[in-house]
Amino acid sequence: MKALISEFINYMAVERGLAKNTLSAYTHDLEKYTGFLADRKIQNSDSIHHDQVTQFMMALKKGGLSTTSICRHLAAIKMFHRFLVRENLAKQDPTTLVETPKLFKRVPEVLTQKEVETILQVAYKAGSKKKRDYVILELFYASGMRVSELSDLKTSSVNLEAGFVRALGKGSKERIIPIGRKAREALAYYYGKVRPKLLKTTQTENLFLSQQGKRISRQSVWAIIKQYARLAGIKKNIKPHTLRHTFATHLLEHGADLRSVQEMLGHADISTTQIYTHVDRERLKRVHKQFHPRG
Repeated sequence: MKALISEFINYMAVERGLAKNTLSAYTHDLEKYTGFLADRKIQNSDSIHHDQVTQFMMALKKGGLSTTSICRHLAAIKMFHRFLVRENLAKQDPTTLVETPKLFKRVPEVLTQKEVETILQVAYKAGSKKKRDYVILELFYASGMRVSELSDLKTSSVNLEAGFVRALGKGSKERIIPIGRKAREALAYYYGKVRPKLLKTTQTENLFLSQQGKRISRQSVWAIIKQYARLAGIKKNIKPHTLRHTFATHLLEHGADLRSVQEMLGHADISTTQIYTHVDRERLKRVHKQFHPRG
């Protein structure tokens, strides 16, 4: 089974171009799955029945895993077995009768416009040595990029004159995201005044640099968000993608269509973007209550 997992992961890397983190997660999930089967003396893919797949799901649930994590495991298992059948490495797919657990899609916590403004003001006033942090936050809110995408940006990724940034997303898929005047002004300042000081004696194409002149890490970007949210007196549970969720929510609040938001976020499936449609519903409820005679 280890050899089959290796073939599958190689296929997903070469043919599907999945990111390293995704491949690592799939490998971990499948090794846990095949380990579960091995404990039950099942080491041949054609000996696996859908009952064993279901039992594995139940074992994960008893182990305290969330529904989201169980769904991720099942997604990896389903793709694995489909791959085996397609490549004639197995005769049957035992997952065809296994249903995916229903997820309750929680609306991500977002910041209000006033809270974002407060964070940006705090970062802006933090002093010249902290101007990099302000630019990171300004661009993050302006673009809705993933934390990893922002930390991986190159100097060639930004076109200040045209007003867009080129992000490299999941599966090495590139997308163009427009950025507004405030973000362009902040980046222009960073290019001219801040980045040269961070470069020191090194030469690199990485846009955002640490105090050592190296590419800023994802962990550092997240720490910057949490730090300034705390300094701004915001008590909400700040997560790595809080500004990304806020970006999407504020766009929809101001009338952006879902397809455009999907494209800017880099979602392959619009159903992923639809989690933000609660905004439209809430706005419509407020409008109805305000203007309907019996609201």
